[in-house]
Amino acid sequence: MEQTDCVVIGAGVVGLAIARALAVQGREVMVLEAADAIGTGTSSRNSEVIHAGIYYPQGSLKASLCVAGKGLLYDYCAQRGINHSRCGKLIVATCVEQVTQLRAIIGKAAANGVNDLVVLTRAQARALEPQLECVAAVHSPSTGIVDSHALMLALQGDLENAGGIVVLNTPVAQAYCAQDAIVLVANDGTELRARSVVNSAGLHAQALARRFDGLDVRFVPPSHFAKGNYFILSGRSPFNRLIYPVPEAAGLGVHLTVDLGGQAKFGPDVQWVDSPDDLVVEPARGEAFYGEVRKYWPALQDGSLLPGYAGMRPKIQSPDELPKDFLIQGPAVHGVPGLVNLFGIESPGLTSSLAIGNHVARLLGPA
Repeated sequence: MEQTDCVVIGAGVVGLAIARALAVQGREVMVLEAADAIGTGTSSRNSEVIHAGIYYPQGSLKASLCVAGKGLLYDYCAQRGINHSRCGKLIVATCVEQVTQLRAIIGKAAANGVNDLVVLTRAQARALEPQLECVAAVHSPSTGIVDSHALMLALQGDLENAGGIVVLNTPVAQAYCAQDAIVLVANDGTELRARSVVNSAGLHAQALARRFDGLDVRFVPPSHFAKGNYFILSGRSPFNRLIYPVPEAAGLGVHLTVDLGGQAKFGPDVQWVDSPDDLVVEPARGEAFYGEVRKYWPALQDGSLLPGYAGMRPKIQSPDELPKDFLIQGPAVHGVPGLVNLFGIESPGLTSSLAIGNHVARLLGPA
C-alpha cells in the first residue's frame, strides 16, 4: 500500500489553495481529482468576482475568510502576474424602500472590517455609470474580477514547485478512518494511506464524507443544489463596473458582471435542482431577466440576452432555510484524527481560497 503525508481530495480553487498552503509548510501533499482536469466544477462556473466581504454576518467564516482572502488574493495576483482588475462595483437601490437596505449593508460591511464603501446619490452614481438607473447606490472600490483558471494554474505550480502533485482521473470510492492514518480506496481498488486527508470535493463533499468509515454521519450536513444561470449580453457592455441590486434571500440578485475581456453577463439567478449535473441553461429563463435588469438598466433591448452557462452552488441549507456559513470541520469537531471536511463552500469561496488554505493548514497543525 502506498503511503503519503497529506491528501487533498478535489482540485478546485479551494482544494488547490489548501494543498499549496500545506506544501509550502513542508508537508508531502497529493491532490486527488476525479475529473480529467483541475477546476472543472464550481471553480470554472462562477462570476470570477473578487468580493469585498460586505454581506456576510459578523463573526462568520464567510466574513473573516473573505476579507482576509481578498487582500491575499490581490497580492498573490500581483506577485504572480495573474490577470485581474480592481474594477469596483455599485450596489443599487432601484426604489426608495431599498435605500435603508443600503445603509444596513454599509453597517454590516463595517462590522466585517470593510470600511471603504461610499454612499452615492443618483446623480453621483450616474456620473460614474451614465446608463445606470437608481435612486441611490453604494460604491465598493475593492471589489474586482480575476482570471480564475490562471489563478488555479498558479496554485498548482506553487504546489508542484514545493514537491506536491496533482493526480487526475482518480475518484475516491471509500475511506477507512483509524487513529494513526486514513486509508483511501480508489475506484480501481488502489489503496493509499495518509496521515491527513482534506475533503474539498465541493459539490460532492457530503457524498464523499458519507463513505468515510469511522466518521459519524451526524457531522455530514444534507446536500442541496442551487443552480445559477447566466445570460450573455449581445454587444458592448454599457458599464465599466459591476452592478448589483440589493441582495435577495438566496442570492445577490440578477447582477451584471464583466469579464477581463469586457464581455458583460447577467446572473446568476437561483434555481433549486436535484442534481449537481443539471447545468443546461434553459433559454426561457432569460425572459425573467429582462424585467429585473431593466430596474437598473432600462435601455436593455429585447432579444439581447443569450443563454450563456450555468454554475452550481453547493448549499447546506434547504430552499426554506436562511443562508448558512461555510462549514469547515477539523478533528476537534468530529473526532477523526487528521481529517478536515469542507461543506457548503460556495461564494465567496473563490475570494476566500487562500485564506481557507491557511485556515485548514492551521487546523491540521505543523508537519
